[in-house]
Amino acid sequence: MEDSELIRRIGERRDEEAFRLLYARHTGPVYGLLCRLAGHSADASDLMQETWLRAVRHLGLFRGQSAFRTWLTGIALNCYREWRRKHARDLSVASDNHRPAQIQGAGAAAAPGSAADDLAAIGLALAALSPEHREVIVLHDIEGYTHDEIAEVLEIEAGTSKSRLSRARRAFRERWRGNA
Repeated sequence: MEDSELIRRIGERRDEEAFRLLYARHTGPVYGLLCRLAGHSADASDLMQETWLRAVRHLGLFRGQSAFRTWLTGIALNCYREWRRKHARDLSVASDNHRPAQIQGAGAAAAPGSAADDLAAIGLALAALSPEHREVIVLHDIEGYTHDEIAEVLEIEAGTSKSRLSRARRAFRERWRGNA
C-alpha cells in the first residue's frame, strides 16, 4: 500500500494498522540517520519518538509535494537541531574531553582493517565534523538523498547542498588522514 493511502486512512479513520505499516516502513532509515547525527542510540531513540509525535500531530499538514520519508526526515532534523542546541554545552564539553583521544585511538584501531574498526573510525570522524557538514554528508553519502531532496529537507538551495557536501568531504578527509 502506498504511503499516501496509509496517510489518508490514518487521517480519516485513525486506522491503527495503517499507522503501524507507515511506522515500520520509515522508522528504521530515519532512526539510522538520527544515530549517525546524534552519535548515541539512546539519544536517537528519544529523537525518533519526538519525530513521530510531531509527525502524527501535524500529519494533516503533509501535502504530498515530497515523499513522506523526506517530510519525516525534515521533522527528524528539526528535532535533532533543537536537541543539539539544548545540549550544546554538554556536547562541547564532551567533545573537548574525549574526542581527540577517541579519534586517535580509532585511527589506530582501523589499521588492521576490520569492518567494525572501520565503522567506529568513520563514526568518530563524522562526530568531529561541524553539525552542518555532518548533516549533509550523512544525508547524501550515507542515506543516498539527492541534492534536491537535501535542499528540501534542510531548506536550502540545491547548489548550497553541493557546496556544503564538497566542504564536508574535505573536512572528513582531513579528519581521516590526520587520525589514521
